[in-house]
Amino acid sequence: MLKQHPQTTRLARRLRECETWGERLMWSWLRDKRFSEYKFRRQHPVGPHFLDFFCIETKLNIEVDGSQHGLPKNQLADSERDAFLTAQGIKTLRFWNGRLRREREIIRDTIWRALQERAPHPLPDYCSPIKPVAGENQSL
Repeated sequence: MLKQHPQTTRLARRLRECETWGERLMWSWLRDKRFSEYKFRRQHPVGPHFLDFFCIETKLNIEVDGSQHGLPKNQLADSERDAFLTAQGIKTLRFWNGRLRREREIIRDTIWRALQERAPHPLPDYCSPIKPVAGENQSL
């Protein structure tokens, strides 16, 4: 792996220390390979940008946006940023902070589908149908 410039590393660490409640919630969903072994990084630098949550394997970026992203100048900056990332082969999903609690299952399903489209993983064992054990009575 390429070594980052020390200043970039310091800035990424500072951004992780100052995360919003929405970023904390999203990280609780993504950390420790909780989406079928997909590994995410927080505040991952790509070019001049820091990506909120990035999965290298799938080149999927997840952004958690607050109300400031609704301002016209910030919308323009976000669209330019997304165009830059698309040119790098990175797909970006954006979610408003306010949706995270109200629509958590929809958001998780959206993330899951995007991950599976880009680099499919098998379902975890706890999602598979239960297989009967040999010799057990299967009639109830």
